[in-house]
Amino acid sequence: MSYTPELIAELEILALFNLGNTKEGLKVHQVAAPSAVAATQRLFDKGLVTQKDGGYLTSLGLDAAEHAQSLLTILTVQIAA
Repeated sequence: MSYTPELIAELEILALFNLGNTKEGLKVHQVAAPSAVAATQRLFDKGLVTQKDGGYLTSLGLDAAEHAQSLLTILTVQIAA
């Protein structure tokens, strides 16, 4: 399995959620980039968010967002030389 542009777009949406406040949702407007709109729809279809345009993370979505944000942090940390 490889990272497709669609999966990367979904990871980017998951990275936008504020994990410090699970009561804070996300709204992806129809005027957003088509890739973001489509990614959010796929996350909804997979049961990770509560609405087709974002909404709140489901329990599974929270797990996914935590992993996605952790991976992003790990991969972007500067290694001290």
